[in-house]
Amino acid sequence: MKKNIRATCLALGLTFSLTSYASLAAALSVWAVDEPDNYTEKMAREFVKLHPDVQLTVRKVGFSALNDEAMRAVMSGNGPDVIPIDNPNTAMFAARNALLDLTPYLGKSKVIDAKQIFPGPLKNASWNGKIYAIPRGANTLALYYNEDQFKAAGLDPNKPPQTWDELYSYAKKLTNPGKNVYGLAFSAVGDEEGVFQFLPFIQATGADWDKLNNPGAARAAAFWQKLLDDKLASPDTLSHRQSEAAATFINGNAAMDINGPWELPAVEKGAKFKWRVALLPTEKAGGVRASALGEQSHAILRTAKNPQTAFEFLEYMYSQRNRNWNEFGMLPPSKDTVTANPKWPDAYKTFNEQMQYARPRGPNPEWPKVSKAISTAVQSVLTHQSKPDQAMNTAYQTVQSIKK
Repeated sequence: MKKNIRATCLALGLTFSLTSYASLAAALSVWAVDEPDNYTEKMAREFVKLHPDVQLTVRKVGFSALNDEAMRAVMSGNGPDVIPIDNPNTAMFAARNALLDLTPYLGKSKVIDAKQIFPGPLKNASWNGKIYAIPRGANTLALYYNEDQFKAAGLDPNKPPQTWDELYSYAKKLTNPGKNVYGLAFSAVGDEEGVFQFLPFIQATGADWDKLNNPGAARAAAFWQKLLDDKLASPDTLSHRQSEAAATFINGNAAMDINGPWELPAVEKGAKFKWRVALLPTEKAGGVRASALGEQSHAILRTAKNPQTAFEFLEYMYSQRNRNWNEFGMLPPSKDTVTANPKWPDAYKTFNEQMQYARPRGPNPEWPKVSKAISTAVQSVLTHQSKPDQAMNTAYQTVQSIKK
């Protein structure tokens, strides 16, 4: 059935309304964050095609504004039905009674079998033994590298860096100021994106978000500081988001890039060189491997006007998970996901292996405060406002006070 699609710019987002000409049985309001692949909008269009009696509106909200906007919407009672949640924040919303408990719905669902969802994504979708969100997929971080620049620097593309010392050594050999090429790109921006990138480094030392007093956390911060001080990474690393780090790599201005599978379509389209993906280096040879567990989940606000229709939309998105990798650069959220003929097969293998070492952030109902403490510490080290051990111990004390 023909749809009327209108787009209207709003002060805080962009709204896409998909409206059937048939008499409407239900209206569904869905929020989406910035998505280069327009995942939510595509799912919405397909859902409306299958359910022409549903009027579905998609509003785009900035990632950094999502938490505050969603909580205000709950308090006002005028929020959407479905919201995206960065997976460590499910506990925060659930602990504040902002989300609908999906456990009863899952008990009746013939589409979603929670037992098939991988432990990491399921843990971040749950709080106090109840499930409040459905993972749309999973992702983690790995090391992209420019095969052509490796060869030009006398490095073997078949032997990517395995340790922090090798990562530093390779970055130094690959840095070419005359050609405006840095050895490494990553994101140290002072928010959750920077924390997402920093956590694997501290976890590789035996530290973690709640063990920042472990000396390994200071070693990780000092290593990042050294990369910037020695100009092996751009000074813009302090403000670059992951997408900007990827753009630096794609444009040939960084020979290596720490990033996720969501950037694969952009790398394939934009890179004018041969590239590969490798596991993140460990601190020492034979050391602990670690990476961050990322990707969004979708939840239903407790104020939702049409919770049953909203859950059916969640079921539809989950039912399309076999498309995650090839179309959206997301890893499978569940054991029963089937990815037929995966694109970028070598990268698919690497990211799936890296997922074995991916760790959830939290869960903790005050995760945004925890994240802020970590990002503040990292920024203070990289800008030489604090010594690494001092900054990490301060962050540890802050996190401990938040946990109480």
